Amino acid sequence: MTVGKTRLPWAPYHGERAAVKLHVALRAENGKPLKVTETVGSKHDGPVCESLENTSFIMVMDRAYGKLERLDRYQIEGQSFVIRLRDNVHLEKPRALRRQVVTDSSIIRDITCQLGTPQCRSEKRHRVIIFRDFDGREIRVVTDLMQVTAEQIALMYKARWAIGVSS
Repeated sequence: MTVGKTRLPWAPYHGERAAVKLHVALRAENGKPLKVTETVGSKHDGPVCESLENTSFIMVMDRAYGKLERLDRYQIEGQSFVIRLRDNVHLEKPRALRRQVVTDSSIIRDITCQLGTPQCRSEKRHRVIIFRDFDGREIRVVTDLMQVTAEQIALMYKARWAIGVSS
């Protein structure tokens, strides 16, 4: 939530703006919060997600949370995730997954690969799904979920937008 800095003087953001972020773990069955962490807008999102980690639910997050080391750690620790990849993350040695073709699907690709460059690359192979958003733009998400369809994973990430828009 971004407002004029006079409304939230304790949360300066950019210039004449102030901002507060709510990082929320939601229960999928009913949409009720399990845990909420509040930060000022200028605080980086990445470290905050560690306070929300819980292997009993799926972490659905945006690009700021997608550190390669974190993705490998999640896979080792059994923390399920669906995280949007930054546009500049290189997909190394992609292999297509077999999937049933769904009519009118927004899915462009469903692959496994390593992420990053030789200087900074994930140790594990991860599943990457590339799909079109509501405006036709390509979105790339990484996940550990192998027993879920690519369409379901895209819907999980799209549901995250509904939360951001409604708050």
